[in-house]
Amino acid sequence: MKSIKLGLIREGKVPVDRRVPFTPKKCVEVQQTWPHVQVVVQSSDIRSYADREFSDLGIAVQPDVADCDILMGVKEVPIAQLIPNKTYVFFSHTVKKQPANRELLRQVLQKNITLIDYEMLTNARGERIVAFGRWAGIVGAYNGLLTYGRKHGLYQLKPAYLCTDLDDMQEEYFKVKALPPIKMAVTGSGRVAQGALEVLQKMGLRRVSVYDYLYLDFDEPVYTQLCSSDYNRRRDGRVWDTPDFHRHPEHYESTFGKYLPVTDLLIACAYWHPSAPRLFTEADTRRPDFRINTIADVTCDVDGSIPTTKRSTSIPDPAFDYNPATGELEAAYSRPTNITVMAVDNLPCELPRNASRDFGRQLIDNVFPHLFGEDPQGVIERATIARAGQLTSRYAYLQDYVGQEVPA
Repeated sequence: MKSIKLGLIREGKVPVDRRVPFTPKKCVEVQQTWPHVQVVVQSSDIRSYADREFSDLGIAVQPDVADCDILMGVKEVPIAQLIPNKTYVFFSHTVKKQPANRELLRQVLQKNITLIDYEMLTNARGERIVAFGRWAGIVGAYNGLLTYGRKHGLYQLKPAYLCTDLDDMQEEYFKVKALPPIKMAVTGSGRVAQGALEVLQKMGLRRVSVYDYLYLDFDEPVYTQLCSSDYNRRRDGRVWDTPDFHRHPEHYESTFGKYLPVTDLLIACAYWHPSAPRLFTEADTRRPDFRINTIADVTCDVDGSIPTTKRSTSIPDPAFDYNPATGELEAAYSRPTNITVMAVDNLPCELPRNASRDFGRQLIDNVFPHLFGEDPQGVIERATIARAGQLTSRYAYLQDYVGQEVPA
């Protein structure tokens, strides 16, 4: 079998990302599982795993990885760092024709690069097989409770990014004993929502049914999980149909209004399509019975499902206030009547070591058997946006995005 040199590249995007596709121990596992694969690590002073942690396990660390066959990173590779004629694997954020990455894909094609996108790696049922979503949910829920505590002067939690790892962050949970009998709603049913629910459960908070959440009062903090059918309905009154909702979200309208008078903290984890209804409107925030005062917008769709998310925030400065009276944004915790919004758009970066370990496990179990061997199921093929400088047929729709002067 032909030998393969796999390079872990230094993350170059700003703000910096400290994650790595797989950890030092998993580098060793890769080489043991696939003897024809050699892993090389590009030296980095920002990675959550130090160069020494790789070299101590016998993994080669070098300043340049131009001699590698496959180059793997996490975030988009800066254009100036792209090496021609290579195979790259990273999150390119181009398949939805994102304007910010148009030139990146243009340069991928011009430099004769083969691009495999993590986001497009799926099984035969179309389900993603590698993702950081669980960690977005874990950190997002934690940040939501951190934000609520700060807003109301109840407790001070150490920010997740200052925690060594998940175990360290969980030690902070014990400080959340001062919560009043508030109600918290988590939207969504995927990886992100499951991560958020994991945090609330481990904090020892009580989960209640949607009906009880709506109609009963409690003498302790409680939370519920809301799926799409809990806060949307067909406009024509026909029975709910989940596959139809995903195919034609424009045929549905929001019923989230019934949760506005009973929810204190909203943790938004549901995938949102631009054609789908928003949960509520800015006008709703001025309703006398609008009770939500803190929102953790984990999905962080700017001007999306949560209309108060008018911008994303950064890890060091994670929150802002939305003033319902004026519709303007103000500094976080400016006044009690404001809605405080946490809208960090790269939440998994706050626990980079945990997120990297989890991601590497998914790669080894679900992707590398196809990448380093035969791919009869087409796992790699489905995720290959460009091959040798040309868009693959599956992604030919991106031709107008990159421009006609690029070879099709």
